Amino acid sequence: MASEKKVRLPNVFEALLPIIVMAGLMIYGLAKGEYVDAHMPLIVAMCVACAIGGLCGHSFSDMVAGMLERLYNTLEALLILMTVGLLISSFMMSGTIPALIYYGLNLLTPKLFLPIGCCLCAIVGLACGSSWTATATIGIAMLGVGAGLGINPAMTAGMIISGAYVGDKFSPLSDTTNLAAGVSNTGLFDHVNAMVSTTGPTFLLAVILYTILGLNVDVSNYDPELAQGIQAAMQQVCHINVALLIPIVVIIVVCILKVPGLIGIMISVATGVIFALIFQRDMGYGLSDIFDILHYGPWLEAEAGGAVTEEAAELVNQLLAKGGMDNTMWTINLVILAVAYGGALERAGCVEALFGGLKHKIKTVWQLVLATMVTSIFCDAAMGDQFLGVSVPAPLYMDKYDEMGLARNMLSRTLEDAGTLWAVMFPWTGCGAYQMGVLGIHPFVYFPFAFVNLLNPIYAFITAFLGRNIFWADGSYTNLFGKTVKKAPAAAPAEAHEYAVKQLEAARAAGKAPKPQA
Repeated sequence: MASEKKVRLPNVFEALLPIIVMAGLMIYGLAKGEYVDAHMPLIVAMCVACAIGGLCGHSFSDMVAGMLERLYNTLEALLILMTVGLLISSFMMSGTIPALIYYGLNLLTPKLFLPIGCCLCAIVGLACGSSWTATATIGIAMLGVGAGLGINPAMTAGMIISGAYVGDKFSPLSDTTNLAAGVSNTGLFDHVNAMVSTTGPTFLLAVILYTILGLNVDVSNYDPELAQGIQAAMQQVCHINVALLIPIVVIIVVCILKVPGLIGIMISVATGVIFALIFQRDMGYGLSDIFDILHYGPWLEAEAGGAVTEEAAELVNQLLAKGGMDNTMWTINLVILAVAYGGALERAGCVEALFGGLKHKIKTVWQLVLATMVTSIFCDAAMGDQFLGVSVPAPLYMDKYDEMGLARNMLSRTLEDAGTLWAVMFPWTGCGAYQMGVLGIHPFVYFPFAFVNLLNPIYAFITAFLGRNIFWADGSYTNLFGKTVKKAPAAAPAEAHEYAVKQLEAARAAGKAPKPQA
């Protein structure tokens, strides 16, 4: 019988080669302006990773199994992402998103534009479950209004990014939120609850900073014409009334009740369709029209005339040309390729070869949090996509979180604290390239003003370093005041949960972990 082929870890050059290929192709495409999508570079880099795996002793079927294993863990996120397009379309044709923009513009003044705009972007991000959708809808409107108010475009863009990502992180509809929970093998709402502990405080800090900036802006160039034109255009394409904001309340209620993601989305889609039939009945929507809009996106279009200037009409049409299940396929394809690429790197041992030695040197919680975030940011920058910044480090550090008695939602939160929120900083990532294209401002220019994204990992590290803001395997939570309180444990695989609880008990007995207080 032939002896079984020996499997080894790749050396440093072999481990870096797929990453170099991926980064090189992305940088070349962006520099030449010929190809800015990450899809084909991912395929090429995936082939290189499989070849490295072959050199290290893995069979092709083994490499494919590694990719399929990672894909299996993200199937629910892919299904949710597929139905998010339906949600956006339903909220467009019902008039919910147009109404949100219409009433939001009534609240804006030059002095309060930045803090209120950040909150509005957060609400839209929460309602849509997508930072991309928030920036492509209300974000574009805010950029135009900010220009009319005389606000520095870099500040406006940073504010938009901050608000959009807050809503994204708090929403159970978000693709990265579902991905982080999936790859960490924890519950979706357990993960959202953990994200609130870091993103919530940084959001409040960001609003304070935007308020300070806003109070010091020069208002001499304020021109409300554009905002008024947008409002007039919104009234032109659909009926606007306060009741149209109710579907957003439905989204919030779904979050509070912890309804499973797919069910919550479909409830929200149904709500949007019902509101369209009630409040936009002049459009004469039939069943075939509803199906067509949900599939391919809304057909609302504003025309210049009267109070609607050509600039306002063009901007509104850009805002309304969003949604539809078909329009999410680009992102779904990217997620599939990114996760498969991460699976190939993992199975080939590339990430283990680069960071495995670091894992064994970690002795404290703050060191583990720092290592996870650094690895996530490295994956963002080197692999070109936020999905890899979340999915690749997860299996590398997962057992270490169990070993230190930490909850799985502590892992999922830390992955997003850096892997999701800093991906937008790099112009060669899919996320950074998208936002640069939508907002027309380079990430290096707006990122210093994206206070939520910039400060979130810093806040997460500082609190962990101080032994605060930590979720433990048995459900205990050490808050900002250092008090450890008992809560329901986060979801985790039974065997892993049992092991993590035993490790936590041992750490407490040795005085290395806090005990719950009465």
